Amino acid sequence: MQNAPAPQAENRPPPGAPSGTANSDAASMMLTLTVAGQLCAVPVLTVRDVLGVQTITRIPLAPREVAGSLNLRGRIVTAVDLRGRLGLPPRGADQVAMSVVVDVGGELYSLLADQVGEVLSLSVDERAPNPPTLDASWKEFSLGVHRLGDQLLVLLDVDQLLALGV
Repeated sequence: MQNAPAPQAENRPPPGAPSGTANSDAASMMLTLTVAGQLCAVPVLTVRDVLGVQTITRIPLAPREVAGSLNLRGRIVTAVDLRGRLGLPPRGADQVAMSVVVDVGGELYSLLADQVGEVLSLSVDERAPNPPTLDASWKEFSLGVHRLGDQLLVLLDVDQLLALGV
């Protein structure tokens, strides 16, 4: 007697879920963060740590977007202030920054954001190109946008953000 094949519907992802292998699922995962009220996201595959308030040591003669460096378990990590990098006003003295530590090319960098949110799975098919109304200073750092309810989520290009002095 021959076994009947399993119905295909059981192996399909639910509607709206990303399809493909586990690796492509991980590639669609994004960590949300907020910079000056704007919802943004970075690929979760680049994120190494999320840290609260850290002691940051200023680096003399560094570009204004480089907040300084911090010590992460014995490694020196360059802290890049996303507000400065995106041409936004500095955060107030009463506001603290969260650190999203990313690994790019074996080097660790801390992206300083106002808030860190949740990890979302975003379908590449639902990504839209940068709208013409997106501020010019953001366009070079954006991979595109997603609409989340009534908010626009800007997908940040970590490599471009860290191309300092280029």
